[in-house]
Amino acid sequence: MSANSEPMSPSAGLAVIHLFCKTTPAYDPEAFVGAVKNAENAGVSVVTVAMLGHKSDVAVMATSADMRPLKSLQTALQHAGLSIADSYVSLTEVSEYAKGVPQEMLNARLYPQLPPPGKNAWCFYPMSKRREPEQNWFTLPFEKRSELMMEHGKSGRTFAGRVVQVVTGSAGLDDYEWGVTLFAVNPVDLKEVVYTMRFDEASAVYAEFGPFYTGMVTPVEQLAQQI
Repeated sequence: MSANSEPMSPSAGLAVIHLFCKTTPAYDPEAFVGAVKNAENAGVSVVTVAMLGHKSDVAVMATSADMRPLKSLQTALQHAGLSIADSYVSLTEVSEYAKGVPQEMLNARLYPQLPPPGKNAWCFYPMSKRREPEQNWFTLPFEKRSELMMEHGKSGRTFAGRVVQVVTGSAGLDDYEWGVTLFAVNPVDLKEVVYTMRFDEASAVYAEFGPFYTGMVTPVEQLAQQI
């Protein structure tokens, strides 16, 4: 194997890509399905989403132990006549504030099984922590940051059973520091969890949010005929 084709794998966890696509006149439904199936056969986990709004027609979220199959999937989608309107690159990770969390829960964060059953309402948004003179997350002592994140996590846990949150790290990889993907039972759950958690100090004082993308998890064979 040449140096250029060696696997590009995280030391722990998975590589993650979110692709937000629009159809073009060259769109080929069968090629879209084939692109997803070929990726899955190569060990990639793929979630396909019917999108709402003008930002994109379809979202493809994919995770892999190796970045190269993600690139192959991206190229195959383009060859299927899907134009990539936006994208996000990140890695699954365990938070530095997760001390004491059982190993089973840590593994679920590093190697999530997606999509979670029964949770087809979907949204994605990127976020970072502020670096303003009076609101600089990165100048807070670790103990204070940990306290604020514990409060934030407590709010999120009130939605257990209704919402599955996948937080992936993107510092140095994309424009924001984290990508947040939410899978929920229904759209109200998405709205309520984001609204509720924005009152936590970690979010209300220190968070900066990027654009939100919203849709419905849909099997690729069905989605390919709908867009």
